[in-house]
Amino acid sequence: MPLATPSAPSPPGLRAPPVPVVVNGQSMHADISGALWWPARRVLVVADLHLEKGSSLAAHGALLPPYDSSATVQRLADAIDRLAPDCVICLGDSFHDGGGPGRLDEQSRLRLTALAAARDWVWIAGNHDPSPSGLGGRTLAGIAIGGLVFRHEAVAGPVAGEVSGHFHPKARVATRARSITARCFASDDRRIILPAFGAYAGGLNVLDPAIARFFPRTFTAAVIGRDRVHVVSAAQLLPSIRTDLQDRAVGGR
Repeated sequence: MPLATPSAPSPPGLRAPPVPVVVNGQSMHADISGALWWPARRVLVVADLHLEKGSSLAAHGALLPPYDSSATVQRLADAIDRLAPDCVICLGDSFHDGGGPGRLDEQSRLRLTALAAARDWVWIAGNHDPSPSGLGGRTLAGIAIGGLVFRHEAVAGPVAGEVSGHFHPKARVATRARSITARCFASDDRRIILPAFGAYAGGLNVLDPAIARFFPRTFTAAVIGRDRVHVVSAAQLLPSIRTDLQDRAVGGR
């Protein structure tokens, strides 16, 4: 069924119901924050924070409000406070470029450092930030846990249990009045691609061949709405319109 027209946000304190995702037999939740929650292992996974993208674009003449990093760190801290993970895995491109950690404001730096010090924290190297430094945690090319493999970018061919980011998937879906485009998780029983977590990350329509090639049979999109995550089959999704294509151009992958 098409999505209902988005309603008003939930009252403060009301939690969106968890949306189950099963990959390689492992049960996880697509969280409304854009994070993937693995309750059996108490692992929280986020992709593509792209911290300091605003300052990077500003250096090239694109003047945007310089608050993307603080907003992204706040959303990450809120998810951690709510779910209390023992481990956080950041799936690469946590910073928009290698100089990002040096441009991070002091408050965000202190907050990230404290979050990383309080639990096992894994930075997966991405194509934008090979090795975030000075913030605690450990940097790895990838990590395997309990039948799942966590890496920055999906690999071609058959896989079993791959969790990745990089492509910033978004879905366009019809509502009663119009269509909406929102961040989404794309998954089948073999792999899942997470949405970008960063405030300025942008996105790519999940039906684009760059993403769809990883799902040769079919897939499900868990689309992040205003107050809940909606599960939508691939057959219900709409292709890009011009605004999606513009979003891809600034997506920063």
